[in-house]
Amino acid sequence: MGKTIIISNRLPVKILKSAKGELVYKPSEGGLATGLGSIYRKGNNVWLGWPGLSFKKDSDKTEVTQKLKSENMFPVFLTAEEIKLYYEGFSNETLWPTFHYFNQYAIYKKSLWEAYEKVNKKFCEALMEIAEPEDTIWVHDYQLLLLPGLIRQQMPNVSVGFFLHIPFPSYEVFRLLPWRKELIDGMLGADLVGFHTYDDMRHFLSAVSRISYLSNKRGQLTKGNRVIQVDSFPMGIDYDKYANSAASPETIKREVRFRASLGDQKLILSIDRLDYSKGIPARLGIFDIFLQNFPKYQKRVSLILIVVPSRDKVEKYKELKREVDLLVGRINGRYGTMNWTPIHYFYRSFPLEDLSAFYRMADVAMVTPMRDGMNLVCKEFVASKLDKKGVLVLSEMAGSSKELSDAIIINPNDKTQVVDALHQALTMPEEEQSLHMDTMQATLKRYNIHHWVKMFLDRLEDIKERQQSLATKRIDEETVQIIMDKYTKSKKRLFFLDYDGTLVPFYSRPEQASPGKELLEILTSLTENPNNHVVIISGRDRKTLGSWLGHLKMDMICEHGVWLRAHGEEWETIDSLSNEWKSDIKPILEMYVNKTPGSLVEEKDYSLAWHYRKVDPGFGDLRAREIVSHLKYLSANMNLQVLEGDMVVEIKNIEVNKGKAACKWMERYPSDFIMALGDDWTDEDTFKAIPKDGVTIKVGSANSEAKYSIENHTGVRDLLGLIAKNK
Repeated sequence: MGKTIIISNRLPVKILKSAKGELVYKPSEGGLATGLGSIYRKGNNVWLGWPGLSFKKDSDKTEVTQKLKSENMFPVFLTAEEIKLYYEGFSNETLWPTFHYFNQYAIYKKSLWEAYEKVNKKFCEALMEIAEPEDTIWVHDYQLLLLPGLIRQQMPNVSVGFFLHIPFPSYEVFRLLPWRKELIDGMLGADLVGFHTYDDMRHFLSAVSRISYLSNKRGQLTKGNRVIQVDSFPMGIDYDKYANSAASPETIKREVRFRASLGDQKLILSIDRLDYSKGIPARLGIFDIFLQNFPKYQKRVSLILIVVPSRDKVEKYKELKREVDLLVGRINGRYGTMNWTPIHYFYRSFPLEDLSAFYRMADVAMVTPMRDGMNLVCKEFVASKLDKKGVLVLSEMAGSSKELSDAIIINPNDKTQVVDALHQALTMPEEEQSLHMDTMQATLKRYNIHHWVKMFLDRLEDIKERQQSLATKRIDEETVQIIMDKYTKSKKRLFFLDYDGTLVPFYSRPEQASPGKELLEILTSLTENPNNHVVIISGRDRKTLGSWLGHLKMDMICEHGVWLRAHGEEWETIDSLSNEWKSDIKPILEMYVNKTPGSLVEEKDYSLAWHYRKVDPGFGDLRAREIVSHLKYLSANMNLQVLEGDMVVEIKNIEVNKGKAACKWMERYPSDFIMALGDDWTDEDTFKAIPKDGVTIKVGSANSEAKYSIENHTGVRDLLGLIAKNK
């Protein structure tokens, strides 16, 4: 059984150098380290990442490697220049502002991108030293967006998950990145791509559709011969850790000391890392307005502002620090008195016991980021409220707002709304506070960090099993012999043959795909055998197929199952089918023809198809994504289905599919040998309908419900020709 390998930019340990030059190891206290601690410490599981210092001496590297190995960690050593260009540069000055919608701060430098590529490759090389094909690899966050794709190149079948801990921006923002395609392709190396919220997932799928021209069905993508699942997994906290810390004697002792210093005040708590995405200056401005609008709260309420130092060597963050310092000084100078300080400002981090004391003391937690992937501070505040008293004012721009709907949800850009929310929070009756807090605590208890870890890893295992179930065996000499043995031993045989892409290649114009002499000879030979019953099952219209193949002794299923005809009988269709919808849909397809040179609309009795084989590559895929999105929205209440084939988008009645039609033929002609061949996802319904002992063959390389795959229409003809020669 394989091991689990967790990969993140930083290892869950802080390595410091003492005054004597000795290395000191301290475990990290972050939510991710807590949640994944139960995973990487088991057996031979490993956490791979940068240890936090740049080591020049090989002896130091050896010492660190040995020490970390004993703790189930494996270091990736980075130089000071790599940290500057890859981490401080591309990760935090290009990706971070872009993903948080502050693209005006983003820096686009080729040298930073090259360093980012180089370090992602370095992580991949380090991984290859310890990874095995049976392992499960879980990559974390924006610093390693390229890594899943690099791993996939080295280990095509290994199980890879990726989770992004920051927001994924809308396509209009993401497209500003010059390296957008490389980043998307890197993420698509994973089998499961996870986000905190559905909005992030939706933005990612939109970017994939427009940049990589891959459509999705309920968050599932197909890239080459691999199925990729995209989903949202809201990250929780270690609820018990914060609840227990809030109840500890040490925390209570500190709370008593803090309260004695602050006096009888209502307390508003704000805890953030120094970052422009947190909206700290805006929050200070709102507190200023609140004191102006509600002067009765002057000398009665104080703001505890904790700002944790972060990237303070970067100029943008230096400016932010100066702005915060200035605003705090201005507000304290304007309203403060000898015995009252409006804002208690701390520019440092605090130990857990101090934070727990602050959480216990606070009447209101003000968590109002301009944009945040999740934000765990608000969850920690709620978990620490053992008396269920306190109010959370939470920005709708934080991912956690989707879970904590009992908070007072605000738009941080609406100053009036936030000021009113502060007043509402400070005047909320304790009964109502308890009601809201009780609901939020129940949510956080259930969806804690351990639940998040289990959900992701279980889903990764599920998608890997699905990939394996859809994997087809390429037909070889041994497989052909197995098929031939089944065929020769059988008495009654039933063949379901798709047409375009299966029996004939694709052409730029549909009418060019008529059968040639070779195909007609193969089909004639196959149908002349009295034990063989051949059915052409196609999306083609009945008139065209009838003119091409009507003289042969075979049955036909046209328009994906709309029209059915047994040889020698009249065409029949499913009862109660309507085509009145075409008057609404056809003008839309014609509009896209006008916008897309080389495309055309094909009208059938009960379906419409938009073909784009002659359209410039890429442009046609982009238009197809637009059409599918447009038609799915329109057809939601019209009992219609939108199908995507090879360079074609088709819309038809939802009651119709090839699988249902195939079932009718199998009931009508019981057989001991059934074979089905098809090339696109409309044929998957046929494959699903065929009994397990039947022979199902996918034409092409994509994953399929079929047992076998064959390269192209030439391989199909060779196989059918061989079968036709055997009686």
